[in-house]
Amino acid sequence: MIDVEIQNETTQSHEKVKFSVVPRIGEGVRLQDQSGFWASYDILDLWYQKAEYGDVWVPYLHVRKTAGEQEMVGSPNSSAQNGEVVPFTI
Repeated sequence: MIDVEIQNETTQSHEKVKFSVVPRIGEGVRLQDQSGFWASYDILDLWYQKAEYGDVWVPYLHVRKTAGEQEMVGSPNSSAQNGEVVPFTI
């Protein structure tokens, strides 16, 4: 497992997540947001910085919530209805 530092542009937060492979720029990842729900994030940038210990390079990802995910949260047709989470509406 690879420890990857994630800098989230949407929430202005920083966290460390374990990946089996380092995702590439342009790919999407699913991350848990501050409310505990999973959301899609686009990878904007990837770079490596030397760790404070040894000769190890740590990958860093710069991510932003996918445009479709942001629109759904604030729209009147969002998944929250009367305080309940409705996974699918038809």
